[in-house]
Amino acid sequence: MSFIDKAKNKAEELAGKAKEAVGDATDNQDLLRDGQADQGSAHTKQAGENIKDVFKGDK
Repeated sequence: MSFIDKAKNKAEELAGKAKEAVGDATDNQDLLRDGQADQGSAHTKQAGENIKDVFKGDK
């Protein structure tokens, strides 16, 4: 996985955590769920990239 892809996925994950925290603090369930969804999306992308790395032998 390229450094840029890793950075993008990490940024998406951190943005999701921030959204979730703000949603929790303000009792905004929509924002909380959006944050959780962003984190899930980032984790899925990271897993896909890791699988590609394994098949390419990059680890």
